Amino acid sequence: VQLVESGGGSVQAGGSLRLSCVASGSTFSIIAMGWYRQAPKKQRELVAVITSGDGIVNYADSVKGRFTISRDNAKNTMYLQMNSLKPEDTAVYYCYADVHKIGYWGQGTQVTVSS
Repeated sequence: VQLVESGGGSVQAGGSLRLSCVASGSTFSIIAMGWYRQAPKKQRELVAVITSGDGIVNYADSVKGRFTISRDNAKNTMYLQMNSLKPEDTAVYYCYADVHKIGYWGQGTQVTVSS
């Protein structure tokens, strides 16, 4: 499974961005996909996850009500709509795919939110 993210950039606080992650390869084996982020000098943390079968979603408390994860199975693409962005959302955002407990990662896309 290969994952390619896009959509990062720089915005002011209160702004919005939409990240995309296109999966290729053995996409039929993906159980769940998600977004993680890693800020400088901090550990990588889960932002949101969506299961492949029934589309169950889960969010980190810090982004609930502001971020929305979704997927388009026909396009093998996952999205992260980020609204009301805050400076503390600044990080490299990584796409992740769970293939029977084997994890695959994208290369990451930078999101910078200025105050």
